Amino acid sequence: MLRPPPQLRVSEWAERHRILGSRASSEPGPWRTSRTPYLREVMDALSAVHPARRVVFMKGAQVGATESGNCWLGYILHHVPAPVLAVQPTVELAKRFSRQRIDPLLEETPALKERVAPARARDSGNTLLSKEFPGGILVLTGANSAVGLRSMTARFLFLDEVDAYPGDVEGEGDPIALAEARARTFGWRRKAFLVSTPTIAGRSRIEREYAASDQRRYFVPCPHCQEMQWLKFERLRWEKGDPRSVRYHCEACDEGIEEHHKTAMLAGGEWRPTAEAQDPHTVGFHISALYSPVGWLSWEQIARDWEAAQGKPEDLKTFKNTVLGETWQEQGEAPDWERLVERREDFRMGIVPPGALVLTAGVDVQDDRLECDVWGWAEGFSSWLVDHLVIPGSPREREPWDALAKLLARDWPREGGGTIRIAKACVDTGGRDTAAVYGHLRRLRDPRIAPTKGVEGWNRAQPVQGPTPVDALVDGRKLRRGLKLWTVSVSTWKADLYRRLWLGRGDAEEFPPGWVHLPQGIEAEWVKQLVAEQLRTVKDRRGFARQEWAKLRERNEALDCAVLARAALWLLGADRYGERFWAQLREQVANAPLQPSELPTGGNVAPPSPPPVATDTHRPRGWLAPRSGWLR
Repeated sequence: MLRPPPQLRVSEWAERHRILGSRASSEPGPWRTSRTPYLREVMDALSAVHPARRVVFMKGAQVGATESGNCWLGYILHHVPAPVLAVQPTVELAKRFSRQRIDPLLEETPALKERVAPARARDSGNTLLSKEFPGGILVLTGANSAVGLRSMTARFLFLDEVDAYPGDVEGEGDPIALAEARARTFGWRRKAFLVSTPTIAGRSRIEREYAASDQRRYFVPCPHCQEMQWLKFERLRWEKGDPRSVRYHCEACDEGIEEHHKTAMLAGGEWRPTAEAQDPHTVGFHISALYSPVGWLSWEQIARDWEAAQGKPEDLKTFKNTVLGETWQEQGEAPDWERLVERREDFRMGIVPPGALVLTAGVDVQDDRLECDVWGWAEGFSSWLVDHLVIPGSPREREPWDALAKLLARDWPREGGGTIRIAKACVDTGGRDTAAVYGHLRRLRDPRIAPTKGVEGWNRAQPVQGPTPVDALVDGRKLRRGLKLWTVSVSTWKADLYRRLWLGRGDAEEFPPGWVHLPQGIEAEWVKQLVAEQLRTVKDRRGFARQEWAKLRERNEALDCAVLARAALWLLGADRYGERFWAQLREQVANAPLQPSELPTGGNVAPPSPPPVATDTHRPRGWLAPRSGWLR
């Protein structure tokens, strides 16, 4: 029997029934919307009586966005029973969300506890990723699982952190489109809640969805002149080096507003649309951490974070994404190759500079040769081009791969004494001779070699994914055991390289962290290849802006090799373990025996015993940098 939707709104339900426990909240007790007044209209737009079908929330950190979604889930379980699909970026995150958010929601809210049987009860229908309740079911899944996204029909969709979703889930398309397809049969009764911190301009899903909405901003009154305005970071001012002096200056009267005024300002605020929605059934909200209630993230801390991020592009990006809730504009303009040629440094190719702690290699496979660049790395991701080598021969033949094996067996002399070997090499397998490349790499059986395939995308959380087994011989026959292929998010690493190439020194004597050191002996043609692409903004078929890399010149092997060498460093754990990784490498270099060395002669070098480098990222607890066979 059809029943009219309840007149109770989500914010009202939360005020009556929601209890926050210490497991999921820093402020346990009954839910108080007055603590975050800006969430009231967001939650009410999710109510069954509201005409909106899509609610978009682009936000900064510590504003309570996820909890507003949890209140909506509780409202559905209690008052509007129906199938619900909640999607996290990955299945693992969905499991964590279930344990840390959904279980406390059910256990600590009396109105919900009686509607979902305990997980330990027989045939309870309560599992980690599925919660049955009278009249409906809540299913949790990851955006990386095509099966999970098409496993059920759902009236309600809770799509959390959509900017962390993969671009294409298992070859079946965009995960948001796959999820929303599950709700079409519910017509006007369906509703989707899209929430995320934004990432990169032109690639951000939440930015795209917000741009298609009515783009609401939360306007608050100035305590001095009562002028309504939405808070902008540019109006937050303080004395340099003294974040305690921070004040927000009204854009009308320019009077300084202190932090303690924020509570009354939030209570007197209201959402106002600033654009006309392309879809009348879509409403969009944007809010930054400047609105974070007193006692959460303060203006003083925001000022401290801003000062600490100066000169650190990655920290500035994090600040803009998580604090301001705005997208980051990548510097995708190609650096001037002439400037890079002019700044080449006086160190010899083929000899490892004293600052480099570890070597990685990137190998680009061409129709008639292998191009290999060897890079040295130090903390802060400073890098040195140690050598550029071209191995002639078709990748279908054995000879170039045997030459690559000898290259990996080389002991590279260190300036000042001692030698070091390549710790990891990423080989591109995405050309026309993929099966042949697989076969030869399988024959080499060197654990330092990581077969890779480049994919477009901006997956910064997991820019190298895998490994995925690929079982093929040279003749194409399948094997039960074979290579494991890694997929590399090339857009992420190209942007990282260009950011480092654009670093300036000013009057500083020291090189800044992340500096790319190029030797005097490298040719101008190679430098041109290093900056052979540029990031451009284009429109897709739906008219949305997106960013893609486009070639400025035909040859780009140096850029591809640099990307692969950086991915190899990621596989070693430099990004994951940070300072601990570099500290252990510094210790190993300091303790390495110093001995005179000469450039190796290639064919007379014996193959090395495989160094203890894992071929995946699942390492034992406490792992730092591998004890090396790299240093001699």
